[in-house]
Amino acid sequence: MMAGAKETLDLARARGFRLAIAESCTGGMISAALTDIPGSSDVFECGFVVYSNDAKVDMLGVAPTTLIAHGAVSAQTACEMAEGALRHSHADISVSVTGIAGPAGGTDEKPVGLVYIALARRGANASAERHFFPGDRAAVRRQTAEAALAAISRVISSS
Repeated sequence: MMAGAKETLDLARARGFRLAIAESCTGGMISAALTDIPGSSDVFECGFVVYSNDAKVDMLGVAPTTLIAHGAVSAQTACEMAEGALRHSHADISVSVTGIAGPAGGTDEKPVGLVYIALARRGANASAERHFFPGDRAAVRRQTAEAALAAISRVISSS
C-alpha cells in the first residue's frame, strides 16, 4: 500500500468529499493506490491518465495555447488538468500531476525530476506546487504519487 492513500481516503470520507485524479507522469499510480484499498468507491470518483498532449486537450480541456506557451510540464498545465478533472466528473476535489520522470526528456530549464502538482476544489481556482524529486524513474513517480496524496490530505484538512 502506498504511503498516504488510506489516510487520504479516510479524511475524504469523513468530510464527505469525492476525488478525481488527473495523471500524466505517474500513469495511473495515484488512482491505483486509492483503489487498492477496499471501500474506496465511496470516495474515489474517477481517474484520468493523460500522458500525451492530445489526451490532455481532448479529455480534460487543457488549452492548446497553454501547452504551446508553457509546455506540458508547467504550473499552468497542471492547473488546467485539475480544473478539467472537476469539470468532467462529479468530484469535489481533484489533483493533477505532470512532470519529467526520466531517464530522458529533461532539459536545463526542466530537468528530470521536475513535477507540478495542482489541486482544485469546486468553486475555487486551482493552484499548483513545483517539486523536484531525486532518483530514477520509479523513485520520481513514487515520490510524485505520495506528494499528491499528501497534498489532497492537506486541502481536505483545511476545508
